[in-house]
This record gives sequence, structure tokens and C-alpha cells, in this order.
Amino acid sequence: MTEQAKTDGTKVAVLGIGVMGAPIARNLLRAGFDVTVWNRTKEKAEALAAQGAYVASSPAEAASDVEFLITMLTDGAAVEAAMTGPEGALTALPPDAVWIQMSTVGVAATQRLAKLAVQRVGFVDAPVSGSSEPAERGELLILASGSPALRPRVRPLFDALGHRALWLNRLGDGNRFKLVLNNWLAVLTEGMAETIGLAESLGLDPDLLLDTLAESPLGSAYAIAKGHAMVQRDFTPGFPLHHAGKDAALALDAAHGHGIDLPLTEALSKRWDKAIVLGHANDDVAAAITTAR
Repeated sequence: MTEQAKTDGTKVAVLGIGVMGAPIARNLLRAGFDVTVWNRTKEKAEALAAQGAYVASSPAEAASDVEFLITMLTDGAAVEAAMTGPEGALTALPPDAVWIQMSTVGVAATQRLAKLAVQRVGFVDAPVSGSSEPAERGELLILASGSPALRPRVRPLFDALGHRALWLNRLGDGNRFKLVLNNWLAVLTEGMAETIGLAESLGLDPDLLLDTLAESPLGSAYAIAKGHAMVQRDFTPGFPLHHAGKDAALALDAAHGHGIDLPLTEALSKRWDKAIVLGHANDDVAAAITTAR
């Protein structure tokens, strides 16, 4: 049986059609899934209608008669609001459906959402690592945790969305690992912003800095890519700064809950908050350079 035959007619709902949700929905459509979309701002969802998606007027309508439901929303509160209440998806989701929670919501919110799913539907915690470009190419890294029995069921979806699904042990480890990875990206981004700011203030060519880093063990492909965006002041959002700031705050919450400090993350979080106040909330995280000059 071909992969196309496996996916044709399988009904999937995607709640949240933003920077990441839109390419996720498009890749599911390309893979042959029957996709319904919902977004709080309906115009974003309607852009997918021409590509074959059905646009629902509420989360409950989207969830009706689907086998899988994906949430890709801003934070835990937004996910909970979409899933609960009279128009929430859980009121209509079939009992044999699987809820794939792909939003980065942190440890506490993941625990709350998993409790909502218990004895109602299957639940997989599956945030993704990657920005809008790998999302468009279907090359995300999916950080999954949940019942081993659900793995073969969700595999066709994960194959359509990512280059790898990394299955972790405990339910909730997907979001835990995502916070660890994004904390590393935050430190790299802020370090690049401050280093470029230093180079520019000393009258040095920042492109020479990036070329030198690229040719040495000191370089990181991610940091260098962000560095080029910083030098060019190209803040086209791949990973919006307010989302990156939210993830940094979640990492701090998780660290404090386990009695450890993240002084670098504490410092950059304050600087990023300043950049957000200056109007860069929806710009790429490369806009961190605006507080480093």
C-alpha cells in the first residue's frame, strides 16, 4: 500500500493557522489528508480554502468526525480555550480520535492539557523544532511523547510534516525537550546579536566576522543565519520574537520550578522584552540586535 493510499480520506483538523500552522496544514493537504482548519482570525484560515482545506467556524465544528486533531497555537491558555467550553474541540472530538498537541506551552500547561484528554481521546505531546522555512519543506524535527500504542497511528502525519520524529519517554517530555533546545537557540541568538553589536561599534565589518565564524569550529549554522539577518536588518519572521520570548520565559519557569538558575536566559529575556516594547514583537528573533547596538 502506498503512503498516498494510507492518507487519502483521513480526516485531520488543524487549530491555529499562523506562521507554523499554515505550512503544517498545507503539507497535510499535499500528502492527501482531508484537512479542516480553524483560526481565531478567520481570514488566515480562509487562505487555505483554495488549496482544498475546509474552513470551520469553531473548534467544535473543526473537530467533528476527525481522526486526528492538531493544535498549533500561541500558548497554553490559547490551546485550552480552543479545546474547552461550548464551542471547544473536546465537545465534538470522537472518542477514538488522537489529539496531537504541537504548540510550545511548557511543562505545567502540558500537564493540564493531558489531563483534559485523559479518558476522552488519545493525546500526543509533539512540539516541533524548526522555523517557518523547514515547516514549509516538511522538514521539522518533531519532539513526541505519549503512549507507544499511538506511534503507528500518528506516523503518516509525522512523515508528512517532518524529517524525523524523536520519541521521548514520559508524556510531556516533548515540551520539556523543546524548552531545552529553545533555551540553547536563545543563548546563541543573543550571543550573535551582542557580538555583531560589538563588531559594528568597533568599526569592523560584521560580514567578515560571519565569514570567519563559518570557516571555523566556532561557527553555528543557526547563529550565522541569524547573524546575516541581523546585519541586513531583515526581520522577516521565521520565528517571531514574541514567540521566542515566550519560550524563554517558559524555560525560566521550568528551571525555577526545579531550583536552578538560568542567568543568561534571565538577562536576554529582559532585553527581548525591551525589543518587543520597541515594536519588534512580530519580527523575527533576529530583531534581538535592536537592543544590542
